Amino acid sequence: MIAISRQTVDLSPYPDLIVIYLGMRAHSFRGLLSLVKIGPQIQRAVDAHPDGLLRHEQVFFSLVPPHVGMRQYWRDFESLEKWTRDLPHLSWWKDFLSRPKGVSFWHETYSIRGGIESVFLNAQEGSRPGLLAFAPNVDAKAAMFSARRRLKREGAERPPVVAE
Repeated sequence: MIAISRQTVDLSPYPDLIVIYLGMRAHSFRGLLSLVKIGPQIQRAVDAHPDGLLRHEQVFFSLVPPHVGMRQYWRDFESLEKWTRDLPHLSWWKDFLSRPKGVSFWHETYSIRGGIESVFLNAQEGSRPGLLAFAPNVDAKAAMFSARRRLKREGAERPPVVAE
């Protein structure tokens, strides 16, 4: 008989754990260059060990078309939200929103306390990842504008990177 090692994890030390998947898909040669440029910047940012980031993993969704991403584990939503409003993330996000450069971006956030939220930018027909592929799509505005509101989180909302 083959011995099988079966393990699980005790998440009780992480009552507010957040898991976020992020992806970027190139839709042109320019988009591929954008992916190649942002990769090292993201790696330097996570190598700096931002407060609350427990783990960062690279994910390759496909080579054709180029679709790369990451999975991150955060101690809590507040740490993740704070990091998104500080440099270098703040500058990446503003840059992307002003000039997408042939790339679509998406993220899906999962909370141990319950709740899932997502946002998809420039997703093209036929290349709709994750939740966007099957759930009803709505515009990310008003109550659906911020991740905090989409997760129905209490507390003060940080100012958005760009105005609605």
